[in-house]
Amino acid sequence: MSKLPAIAIENLVPGQNLESYISTVNSVDILTAEEEKDLAERLYYQQDLASARRLVLSHLRFVVHIAKSYSGYGLNQGDLIQEGNVGLMKAVKRFNPEVGVRLVSFAVHWIKAEIHEFILRNWRIVKVATTKAQRKLFFNLRSSKKKLGWLSQNEAKAIADDLGVKEETVYQMEGRLTAQDAAFDAGSDDDDSAYMAPAHTLEDYRYNPATQVEAANYELDANERLHLALQDLDDRSKDILAQRWLAEDKATLHELADKYGVSAERIRQLEKNAMKKVRKVLEEGGVELSH
Repeated sequence: MSKLPAIAIENLVPGQNLESYISTVNSVDILTAEEEKDLAERLYYQQDLASARRLVLSHLRFVVHIAKSYSGYGLNQGDLIQEGNVGLMKAVKRFNPEVGVRLVSFAVHWIKAEIHEFILRNWRIVKVATTKAQRKLFFNLRSSKKKLGWLSQNEAKAIADDLGVKEETVYQMEGRLTAQDAAFDAGSDDDDSAYMAPAHTLEDYRYNPATQVEAANYELDANERLHLALQDLDDRSKDILAQRWLAEDKATLHELADKYGVSAERIRQLEKNAMKKVRKVLEEGGVELSH
Protein backbone atom coordinates (compact mmCIF):
# COMPACT_ATOMS: atom_id res chain seq x y z
CA MET A 1 0.00 0.00 0.00
CA SER A 2 1.23 3.49 -0.87
CA LYS A 3 2.61 5.45 2.05
CA LEU A 4 0.58 8.38 3.32
CA PRO A 5 2.64 11.60 3.23
CA ALA A 6 3.06 13.67 6.38
CA ILE A 7 0.41 16.39 6.24
CA ALA A 8 0.31 19.45 8.49
CA ILE A 9 -3.08 20.10 10.08
CA GLU A 10 -3.10 23.73 8.90
CA ASN A 11 -2.83 22.54 5.29
CA LEU A 12 -6.11 20.61 5.62
CA VAL A 13 -8.22 23.72 6.23
CA PRO A 14 -9.40 25.05 2.83
CA GLY A 15 -10.50 28.39 4.25
CA GLN A 16 -7.02 29.50 5.34
CA ASN A 17 -4.93 29.01 2.18
CA LEU A 18 -6.90 27.46 -0.65
CA GLU A 19 -3.94 27.01 -3.00
CA SER A 20 -1.89 25.30 -0.32
CA TYR A 21 -4.85 23.08 0.57
CA ILE A 22 -5.41 21.97 -3.04
CA SER A 23 -1.69 21.30 -3.47
CA THR A 24 -1.70 19.22 -0.29
CA VAL A 25 -4.71 17.05 -1.15
CA ASN A 26 -3.37 16.47 -4.67
CA SER A 27 -0.16 15.13 -3.17
CA VAL A 28 -2.03 12.23 -1.60
CA ASP A 29 -1.90 9.16 -3.83
CA ILE A 30 -5.11 7.75 -5.28
CA LEU A 31 -5.87 4.31 -3.88
CA THR A 32 -6.01 1.26 -6.08
CA ALA A 33 -9.17 -0.83 -6.00
CA GLU A 34 -7.42 -3.44 -3.82
CA GLU A 35 -6.09 -0.86 -1.37
CA GLU A 36 -9.47 0.82 -1.11
CA LYS A 37 -11.29 -2.47 -0.48
CA ASP A 38 -8.78 -3.48 2.20
CA LEU A 39 -9.14 -0.15 4.03
CA ALA A 40 -12.92 -0.17 3.68
CA GLU A 41 -13.14 -3.68 5.14
CA ARG A 42 -10.97 -2.69 8.11
CA LEU A 43 -13.25 0.25 8.78
CA TYR A 44 -16.51 -1.62 8.18
CA TYR A 45 -15.69 -4.73 10.21
CA GLN A 46 -13.13 -3.47 12.74
CA GLN A 47 -14.02 0.25 13.05
CA ASP A 48 -10.39 1.08 12.27
CA LEU A 49 -10.23 4.90 12.39
CA ALA A 50 -6.80 5.01 10.74
CA SER A 51 -8.33 3.35 7.68
CA ALA A 52 -11.16 5.88 7.69
CA ARG A 53 -8.62 8.73 7.73
CA ARG A 54 -6.74 7.20 4.81
CA LEU A 55 -9.94 6.80 2.80
CA VAL A 56 -10.97 10.40 3.44
CA LEU A 57 -7.57 11.90 2.63
CA SER A 58 -7.23 10.02 -0.62
CA HIS A 59 -10.61 11.34 -1.83
CA LEU A 60 -10.31 15.00 -0.85
CA ARG A 61 -9.13 15.86 -4.37
CA PHE A 62 -12.47 14.62 -5.73
CA VAL A 63 -14.33 16.98 -3.38
CA VAL A 64 -12.30 19.90 -4.76
CA HIS A 65 -13.21 18.84 -8.31
CA ILE A 66 -16.92 18.65 -7.48
CA ALA A 67 -16.92 21.94 -5.52
CA LYS A 68 -15.42 23.79 -8.49
CA SER A 69 -18.52 23.00 -10.54
CA TYR A 70 -20.55 25.14 -8.10
CA SER A 71 -18.38 28.26 -8.42
CA GLY A 72 -21.16 30.18 -10.21
CA TYR A 73 -23.17 30.77 -7.06
CA GLY A 74 -20.92 33.51 -5.71
CA LEU A 75 -20.04 31.60 -2.54
CA ASN A 76 -16.59 31.09 -1.06
CA GLN A 77 -14.81 28.17 -2.71
CA GLY A 78 -13.22 27.11 0.55
CA ASP A 79 -16.63 26.93 2.22
CA LEU A 80 -18.00 24.79 -0.60
CA ILE A 81 -15.05 22.41 -0.29
CA GLN A 82 -15.45 22.21 3.47
CA GLU A 83 -19.13 21.31 3.13
CA GLY A 84 -18.24 18.72 0.51
CA ASN A 85 -15.69 17.24 2.91
CA VAL A 86 -18.47 16.77 5.46
CA GLY A 87 -20.40 14.81 2.84
CA LEU A 88 -17.31 12.72 2.07
CA MET A 89 -16.87 11.79 5.73
CA LYS A 90 -20.54 10.79 5.95
CA ALA A 91 -20.08 8.61 2.87
CA VAL A 92 -16.96 6.93 4.27
CA LYS A 93 -18.82 6.15 7.48
CA ARG A 94 -21.68 4.50 5.56
CA PHE A 95 -19.65 2.79 2.83
CA ASN A 96 -20.17 -0.98 2.57
CA PRO A 97 -17.23 -2.68 0.76
CA GLU A 98 -19.41 -5.67 -0.09
CA VAL A 99 -21.65 -3.63 -2.42
CA GLY A 100 -19.05 -3.84 -5.17
CA VAL A 101 -18.68 -0.18 -6.18
CA ARG A 102 -15.80 2.25 -5.72
CA LEU A 103 -16.02 4.71 -2.87
CA VAL A 104 -15.93 7.73 -5.18
CA SER A 105 -19.09 6.56 -6.96
CA PHE A 106 -20.86 6.11 -3.65
CA ALA A 107 -19.59 9.38 -2.15
CA VAL A 108 -20.65 11.67 -5.01
CA HIS A 109 -24.22 11.75 -3.76
CA TRP A 110 -23.22 12.66 -0.20
CA ILE A 111 -20.72 15.31 -1.30
CA LYS A 112 -23.23 17.04 -3.59
CA ALA A 113 -26.00 16.79 -1.00
CA GLU A 114 -23.98 18.73 1.58
CA ILE A 115 -22.92 21.35 -0.98
CA HIS A 116 -26.51 21.74 -2.15
CA GLU A 117 -27.70 22.31 1.43
CA PHE A 118 -25.00 24.92 1.98
CA ILE A 119 -25.89 26.78 -1.23
CA LEU A 120 -29.60 26.81 -0.43
CA ARG A 121 -28.90 28.13 3.07
CA ASN A 122 -26.51 30.87 1.99
CA TRP A 123 -27.24 31.90 -1.61
CA ARG A 124 -29.98 34.30 -0.60
CA ILE A 125 -31.21 35.85 2.65
CA VAL A 126 -34.69 34.60 1.76
CA LYS A 127 -34.89 30.87 1.05
CA VAL A 128 -35.52 30.16 -2.62
CA ALA A 129 -36.24 26.45 -2.28
CA THR A 130 -37.89 24.65 0.64
CA THR A 131 -39.53 21.50 -0.76
CA LYS A 132 -37.69 18.58 -2.35
CA ALA A 133 -39.17 19.39 -5.77
CA GLN A 134 -38.10 23.03 -5.48
CA ARG A 135 -34.55 22.06 -4.55
CA LYS A 136 -34.27 19.76 -7.56
CA LEU A 137 -35.74 22.44 -9.79
CA PHE A 138 -33.39 25.10 -8.36
CA PHE A 139 -30.20 23.34 -9.45
CA ASN A 140 -31.57 22.10 -12.78
CA LEU A 141 -32.94 25.51 -13.68
CA ARG A 142 -29.70 27.23 -12.65
CA SER A 143 -27.86 24.96 -15.06
CA SER A 144 -30.34 25.66 -17.88
CA LYS A 145 -30.30 29.42 -17.31
CA LYS A 146 -26.59 29.54 -18.19
CA LYS A 147 -27.56 29.03 -21.82
CA LEU A 148 -31.12 30.36 -21.84
CA GLY A 149 -32.70 33.79 -21.44
CA TRP A 150 -36.26 33.96 -20.18
CA LEU A 151 -37.92 30.58 -20.60
CA SER A 152 -40.38 30.14 -23.43
CA GLN A 153 -43.58 28.20 -22.84
CA ASN A 154 -42.17 25.12 -24.58
CA GLU A 155 -38.93 25.27 -22.58
CA ALA A 156 -40.82 25.65 -19.30
CA LYS A 157 -43.09 22.72 -20.20
CA ALA A 158 -40.10 20.55 -21.12
CA ILE A 159 -38.38 21.27 -17.80
CA ALA A 160 -41.61 20.69 -15.87
CA ASP A 161 -42.20 17.33 -17.60
CA ASP A 162 -38.59 16.27 -17.08
CA LEU A 163 -38.61 17.05 -13.35
CA GLY A 164 -42.21 16.08 -12.66
CA VAL A 165 -43.37 19.50 -11.45
CA LYS A 166 -46.03 21.98 -12.57
CA GLU A 167 -45.22 24.65 -15.16
CA GLU A 168 -46.22 27.37 -12.71
CA THR A 169 -43.58 26.03 -10.29
CA VAL A 170 -40.95 26.42 -13.01
CA TYR A 171 -41.98 30.03 -13.66
CA GLN A 172 -42.05 30.73 -9.92
CA MET A 173 -38.52 29.39 -9.45
CA GLU A 174 -37.33 31.35 -12.50
CA GLY A 175 -38.61 34.52 -10.87
CA ARG A 176 -36.82 33.70 -7.63
CA LEU A 177 -33.56 33.05 -9.46
CA THR A 178 -33.66 36.37 -11.30
CA ALA A 179 -34.72 38.41 -8.26
CA GLN A 180 -32.14 40.12 -6.08
CA ASP A 181 -32.02 40.55 -2.31
CA ALA A 182 -33.15 44.04 -1.33
CA ALA A 183 -31.70 45.92 1.63
CA PHE A 184 -34.27 46.60 4.33
CA ASP A 185 -32.88 50.07 5.02
CA ALA A 186 -32.12 52.67 2.38
CA GLY A 187 -28.56 52.61 1.12
CA SER A 188 -26.58 55.80 1.61
CA ASP A 189 -25.04 55.52 -1.86
CA ASP A 190 -28.31 55.49 -3.78
CA ASP A 191 -30.40 58.51 -2.80
CA ASP A 192 -32.62 58.25 -5.88
CA SER A 193 -34.08 54.89 -4.87
CA ALA A 194 -33.91 55.36 -1.09
CA TYR A 195 -37.65 55.95 -0.87
CA MET A 196 -38.26 52.42 -2.21
CA ALA A 197 -36.57 50.69 0.75
CA PRO A 198 -38.93 48.27 2.60
CA ALA A 199 -38.26 50.15 5.86
CA HIS A 200 -40.31 53.09 4.55
CA THR A 201 -43.42 50.94 4.09
CA LEU A 202 -43.78 50.26 7.82
CA GLU A 203 -46.23 52.33 9.80
CA ASP A 204 -44.73 54.53 12.54
CA TYR A 205 -46.88 54.26 15.66
CA ARG A 206 -44.71 56.51 17.84
CA TYR A 207 -46.72 59.66 17.17
CA ASN A 208 -50.19 58.14 17.07
CA PRO A 209 -52.31 60.33 19.44
CA ALA A 210 -54.33 57.35 20.67
CA THR A 211 -51.15 55.40 21.46
CA GLN A 212 -49.60 58.37 23.28
CA VAL A 213 -52.74 58.94 25.39
CA GLU A 214 -52.92 55.23 26.20
CA ALA A 215 -49.26 55.17 27.29
CA ALA A 216 -49.70 58.29 29.44
CA ASN A 217 -52.79 56.86 31.16
CA TYR A 218 -51.04 53.56 31.78
CA GLU A 219 -48.04 55.30 33.36
CA LEU A 220 -50.27 57.50 35.54
CA ASP A 221 -52.31 54.52 36.75
CA ALA A 222 -49.16 52.51 37.43
CA ASN A 223 -47.64 55.32 39.52
CA GLU A 224 -50.84 55.76 41.53
CA ARG A 225 -51.10 52.04 42.27
CA LEU A 226 -47.40 51.86 43.21
CA HIS A 227 -47.92 54.78 45.62
CA LEU A 228 -50.94 53.06 47.21
CA ALA A 229 -49.07 49.74 47.47
CA LEU A 230 -46.13 51.38 49.24
CA GLN A 231 -48.46 53.11 51.70
CA ASP A 232 -49.69 49.73 52.95
CA LEU A 233 -46.16 48.67 53.94
CA ASP A 234 -44.50 49.30 57.30
CA ASP A 235 -41.72 51.87 57.40
CA ARG A 236 -38.90 49.30 57.40
CA SER A 237 -40.23 47.35 54.40
CA LYS A 238 -40.92 50.59 52.58
CA ASP A 239 -37.34 51.76 53.19
CA ILE A 240 -35.88 48.43 52.10
CA LEU A 241 -37.75 48.59 48.78
CA ALA A 242 -36.77 52.21 48.27
CA GLN A 243 -33.09 51.48 48.97
CA ARG A 244 -33.03 48.28 46.90
CA TRP A 245 -35.19 49.32 43.92
CA LEU A 246 -35.83 53.05 43.72
CA ALA A 247 -32.59 54.67 44.88
CA GLU A 248 -30.03 55.67 42.25
CA ASP A 249 -27.23 54.21 44.39
CA LYS A 250 -28.84 50.93 45.44
CA ALA A 251 -27.98 49.46 48.84
CA THR A 252 -26.80 45.88 49.33
CA LEU A 253 -28.46 43.34 51.61
CA HIS A 254 -25.53 43.52 54.01
CA GLU A 255 -25.68 47.34 54.21
CA LEU A 256 -29.37 47.20 55.13
CA ALA A 257 -28.68 44.33 57.55
CA ASP A 258 -26.17 46.52 59.41
CA LYS A 259 -28.64 49.42 59.41
CA TYR A 260 -31.47 47.43 61.04
CA GLY A 261 -29.34 45.06 63.12
CA VAL A 262 -30.60 41.84 61.47
CA SER A 263 -29.13 39.26 59.13
CA ALA A 264 -28.85 39.75 55.36
CA GLU A 265 -31.18 36.75 54.94
CA ARG A 266 -33.81 38.52 57.04
CA ILE A 267 -33.53 41.61 54.81
CA ARG A 268 -33.98 39.39 51.77
CA GLN A 269 -37.13 37.87 53.27
CA LEU A 270 -38.56 41.29 54.11
CA GLU A 271 -37.83 42.50 50.59
CA LYS A 272 -39.46 39.40 49.08
CA ASN A 273 -42.61 39.78 51.20
CA ALA A 274 -42.86 43.49 50.43
CA MET A 275 -42.47 42.87 46.72
CA LYS A 276 -45.19 40.22 46.85
CA LYS A 277 -47.63 42.73 48.39
CA VAL A 278 -46.74 45.44 45.88
CA ARG A 279 -47.00 43.05 42.95
CA LYS A 280 -50.44 41.89 44.05
CA VAL A 281 -51.78 45.47 44.10
CA LEU A 282 -50.26 46.27 40.73
CA GLU A 283 -51.45 43.07 39.04
CA GLU A 284 -55.01 43.73 40.19
CA GLY A 285 -54.87 46.88 38.08
CA GLY A 286 -53.27 45.12 35.09
CA VAL A 287 -49.84 46.70 35.70
CA GLU A 288 -46.74 44.62 34.93
CA LEU A 289 -43.89 44.92 37.42
CA SER A 290 -40.44 44.53 35.80
CA HIS A 291 -37.91 42.30 37.57
